[in-house]
Amino acid sequence: HENESSSSTFAFGFLILLIILIPIFSLHSSHPSLENLLVLTVATEQTDGFERFMRTAKEFNYTVKVLGLGKEWKGGDVARTVGGGQKVRWLKKELQKYKDRPELVILFVDSYDVIFASSPRELLWKFSRMGHRVVFSAEAFCWPNQKLSSKYPAVKNGKRFLNSGGFIGYAPDIIGIIQQWKQKDNDDDQLFYTNIYLDKVQRDDTGRGRVRVRNVAYDTLPIIIHGNGPTKLQLNYLGNYIPTAWTHDSGCGICDDDLFYLGDVPLPIVQVGVFIEQPTPFLEEFLERLVSQSYPTDRLRLFIHNNEVHHEPHIQRFWDRHRRRFPNARIVGPEENLEQAQARTMAVELCREDPTCDYYFSIDADVVLENPDTLRILIEENKQVIAPMLSRHGKLWSNFWGALSPEGFYARSEDYIDIVQGKRVGVWNVPYITQVYLIRGMTLRTRLAQIGLFSQQGQDPDMAFCRIVRDQGIFMFVSNRDVFGHLVSTSSYNISRLHPDMWQIFDNPMDWKEKYIHENYTKIFEDDKNTVEQPCPDVYWFPVLSDRMCDELVETMESYGQWSGGGHKDKRLAGGYENVPTVDIHMNQIDFEKEWLKFLKQYVAPVTEKLYPGYYTEARAVMNFVVRYRPNEQPLLRPHHDSSTFTINIALNNKGKDYQGGGCRFLRYDCRVESPRKGWSFLHPGRLTHYHEGLPTTQGTRYIAVSFVDP
Repeated sequence: HENESSSSTFAFGFLILLIILIPIFSLHSSHPSLENLLVLTVATEQTDGFERFMRTAKEFNYTVKVLGLGKEWKGGDVARTVGGGQKVRWLKKELQKYKDRPELVILFVDSYDVIFASSPRELLWKFSRMGHRVVFSAEAFCWPNQKLSSKYPAVKNGKRFLNSGGFIGYAPDIIGIIQQWKQKDNDDDQLFYTNIYLDKVQRDDTGRGRVRVRNVAYDTLPIIIHGNGPTKLQLNYLGNYIPTAWTHDSGCGICDDDLFYLGDVPLPIVQVGVFIEQPTPFLEEFLERLVSQSYPTDRLRLFIHNNEVHHEPHIQRFWDRHRRRFPNARIVGPEENLEQAQARTMAVELCREDPTCDYYFSIDADVVLENPDTLRILIEENKQVIAPMLSRHGKLWSNFWGALSPEGFYARSEDYIDIVQGKRVGVWNVPYITQVYLIRGMTLRTRLAQIGLFSQQGQDPDMAFCRIVRDQGIFMFVSNRDVFGHLVSTSSYNISRLHPDMWQIFDNPMDWKEKYIHENYTKIFEDDKNTVEQPCPDVYWFPVLSDRMCDELVETMESYGQWSGGGHKDKRLAGGYENVPTVDIHMNQIDFEKEWLKFLKQYVAPVTEKLYPGYYTEARAVMNFVVRYRPNEQPLLRPHHDSSTFTINIALNNKGKDYQGGGCRFLRYDCRVESPRKGWSFLHPGRLTHYHEGLPTTQGTRYIAVSFVDP
C-alpha cells in the first residue's frame, strides 16, 4: 500500500541522481507541460561543478535561470557549518515575478554538486505521477538539528530527512513557502525548510492522510478493490489501512469509531472458559489474575478444563480460596478424559444456550493478563470477535497471525513485526487468533448457532475455530492499543521437579522475577539509603529473594536430601578437600547451577556494582550451595575467609520462628549480625578484610544460600 498523506509517502525520482523525494503538499491532478517548467539555481562563481551542471542541463535541453552569479556570497561556509540563507532571499525576490502563474512548475536545485540525468519531460512526468504539489529531496542525516529527527514521520523505504538542495512544486505553493523567510543570509536554509515540513498544518493541507493500494502488475491505483474467493484475506489486510483506517501520520483513524462504553448500568454477563491443556509454568499466578480483573465476579460465569494431573493441587487451592466468588462454576478435570475440542465446545455451549450470556471469553493457561482492565477494554471495542495482542517476552511469537500460507498455515504479513513490537498501534483484522479472545454472545446464538466451532477433520481446535469463523464472514480482530500482558513459554517445563517454576528464569524471566524476586528489590536502585543497610563496615544487607523462592529452594534441597556430612573430605570438589566444611547441597547437585548463575548476574551483579563503585563483576561462581545449621548436626562455622572477591549469604528462613541463635560475626570489626531476615542477602568482601564466623544455631534448623563470587 501507499500513503497519500504528505508526511508518509516517499517516492523515487531523478531530481538529483537517484534520490528519494519527500512530498510536502498534495494533490494536483493535471499534467504540467514543458512550457510551464522553470528551473532555478544559485551560483556566485562559475566553478567546475557549475560548468558540469550547466553542461548536463544543455544536453537535456533544460533552460536554467541562475541567481547570484558574480555577486558576493554572504551565506556562510555551508561546506563546514550551517548557512545558505542567502539562497532563500534571492529566491524570495525572484519568485515574486511568478505569483500569478498557478500552472507554473518550479524546480530549484543546487548547481555545484548536481548533474541532470534525464529530460524535462521525464522529470515532469514523474513529478505529476507522485500526485503532490511540492516535493523535496531527502537524505539520511537530520541536518542541522539532529534533535528534530524524532519529529519526522516514519518511512518504510528510503531516506527520511529533508534536504534543501533540490525541490520541485507549483509556483503558488513554492512561493507560499519561500515568502515565510525572514532570517539572515547566513542562517540555515535547510533548517528553515525543515521547520515548515515538520509543521503538520502546512505539510498536510488535505487534512488526514489516505492510504492507496497500487496494482503492481499494471502500475495503477485502483478506485474500487474487489477481493473475492481466496483473496478475501488480502482484502481484509488492505482494509486495515484503506482509506484512513491506519496511516503513518495519524495512526489508527477508525479505532474510536463505534465503541461501546461501559457505564454505570449493570455490566454484561461474561462466560469465562479457562483451558489448561498442558503443563504450564506459573499456573497459580495465572488463576489469581482471573479474580484480579477489574470486573465484578458476580457478572462472570466460570468454566475450567484441566487436562493435567500435575495442576490438580493448584486448582484445588484456587478453588478453596475463591469458591464463594463463583457459586455456579464448573470444573472439569483430567479424570473426564475430554479431548480439547470437546472441552472448548462444552464451554462455548454454556454461553450459546444461555440468553443472558452477553460474551464468551476464552483464555488458555499460558496467557499472562497483566492489565486488569483487559475484559472491559475488549468489550468496549464492540467487535464480534476480538483478541488482545500478546507475545512472548522479547520474542516475535504472538497469539495472532497476520497472514496465511496457501495451505492455511502461518505466513508473516508485511506489518506483523511492527504490530507485535508496537510500532503500529490499532485494531487489526487478522485471519488467525488463539489462546485468548472474546466472542459476542449474540454472534454465538445467530451466525454461529448451528456450527461446531472446534472440530474439523485434520485440524487442531484453534485452526478449526478460525477457519469456521472466517468462512462465516465474521472478522477476527486483534488489538494492540493497550499493553495487555504476554505469553509464557511451556517448551522447557519439567514437571518431574518438585517446584518446576524455579527453573524458568531463562524461558520466562518476567514471570520468574514476579514470583521469586523480593517485592522491594527494585527500590535498591530508587532509594538505596532506606532499602540497603550496612550493619558492619563494607557489609551490605539488601532484599533479593521472595518468601516463595526461599521456601521452594529449601523444600527442593530437603527433597533431594543428599546433604554433605560436614567433613573435610568432599568428593564433589576438584581437590576432594574442603578447608571449612559445612553441611550443604551444591546447586549443581539439583541441576540448578545454570539458573542460579543467571540469578547472580541479573540480580546480584547490579547491586554489587552500585554498592562498590568502580568494581565490575561477571558474577562467576564455582561454589553455590545451601547450608543447613542444626544444634545436633552443625550449629556453627569457625572463623574463616571465603575464596571469593565477594560473597552473598541469603537467609532462607525466619529467626524466632524456624530457629534460634545463628547469625554472623566479622572478627576484624567485632561486628555481629544476629537477626538475619528471610530473603535478605549479606554482601561482603570474601578475602583479606572480612574474616568472619557463623554464630551457633541453638534451636531448630537454619538455612542459608551462599555463593563465592569471582573466586
